[in-house]
Amino acid sequence: MKCSVVYSSKTGNTALLAERIQAVLPQENCIYYGPLNEKALEAELIFIGFWTDKGSCDEDTSAFLGRLCGKKVFLFGTAGFGGSDASYYSRILSNIQTLIDSSNNIVSTYMCQGKMPQTVRLQYESMLSKNPVKMQELIDNFDHALTHPDNDDLKKLEQAVLRYLP
Repeated sequence: MKCSVVYSSKTGNTALLAERIQAVLPQENCIYYGPLNEKALEAELIFIGFWTDKGSCDEDTSAFLGRLCGKKVFLFGTAGFGGSDASYYSRILSNIQTLIDSSNNIVSTYMCQGKMPQTVRLQYESMLSKNPVKMQELIDNFDHALTHPDNDDLKKLEQAVLRYLP
């Protein structure tokens, strides 16, 4: 089965996941690897990576998903929030799945936390005095996310990919 691995990555987190997927796929079957590109649509199975924006995927990924027709799709992505909260990731994935035409088959999904730019932490710090409890929670989450995706995240992704492959 011919496959492609495409991704959109603002901070490098999703690119890291895409690299791991590409490393475990049989290379003779991978016809495209890289940023979102029409070439990827030639594959039967497309691994599509995204970064989370306002509870869904980023705009570029959204536009790419709208071009899918009759494909097997493995969605993977990162979010600055969520930690190991499967229900949070499930809501994001549900939102994204509404963007995909019903002629496609979503074969599997994977999400994990990803680090955020330092400017985000600075923004939280600037609002700390206005809402100390909430902002401290956001700062704590930011600090926790700094190490993600970590080796455990990458191993779980690899297992998800290998479970699906024949």
